Amino acid sequence: MIRHFAPALTALALLSAGPAAAQSGLDFSQMSAAEREAFRAEVRAYLLENPQVIFEAARVYEEQQAQAQAENDNTLVKVNADAIFDDGRSWVGGNPDGDVTVVEFMDYRCGYCRKAFEEVKELIESDGNIRFIVKEFPILGPDSVASSRFAIATRQVAGQDAYEQVHDALMSFKGTPDKVSLGRLGSSLGLDPEPILAAMDGEAVNEELNANHALAQRLQINGTPTFVMGEQMVRGYVPLAGMRQIVEEERTE
Repeated sequence: MIRHFAPALTALALLSAGPAAAQSGLDFSQMSAAEREAFRAEVRAYLLENPQVIFEAARVYEEQQAQAQAENDNTLVKVNADAIFDDGRSWVGGNPDGDVTVVEFMDYRCGYCRKAFEEVKELIESDGNIRFIVKEFPILGPDSVASSRFAIATRQVAGQDAYEQVHDALMSFKGTPDKVSLGRLGSSLGLDPEPILAAMDGEAVNEELNANHALAQRLQINGTPTFVMGEQMVRGYVPLAGMRQIVEEERTE
């Protein structure tokens, strides 16, 4: 860790030597071996006497990195806004005319997506003014892909309401999502599973999955869940209280 903060620590050590040293414009490359060794000893002594400097530097560095990441994410959201918020394919729930849009990139086999599921639902239902979009983003293996294919095919064949039923059921589904079990799941929800199963491997489903993966790549998303809340990118699980706070921040901006 210290290597990352060496420039800052060197500057602090130089300042600790006094104003004259700080203003001398020392060119370390011109130092002799003995001078460099003496300077290193001075730096070491300073850090041993003031170890909190390392942690202060680490905190500042982390804050700067987080700020840079947030600014980069905001730019990515703006550049890709149409694909994120209005792709014409993804399921849209909540209030279609809501003043804040929440988008979730999710995977049915993702433990944190399942953990967030009920909290996201509570957020949407209790707020009443959030437009909610689901981006199918299966990244955890063949079972994830099969589940997403079935969900997308359901929407394409049976409509938005049927998709919502299947989506919610898959979030708690514990079996292996093969065509037999998925067919049974569809039947249990009152759907005709045959045309849905037939559409699972179709080109329309391929196009949607490919588009979602391409969008995620542009947004530098490599994990689930990832949310876009208004103009903010939120990477990873966030408890309900945190999501509510972000939504309110977006409303006040």
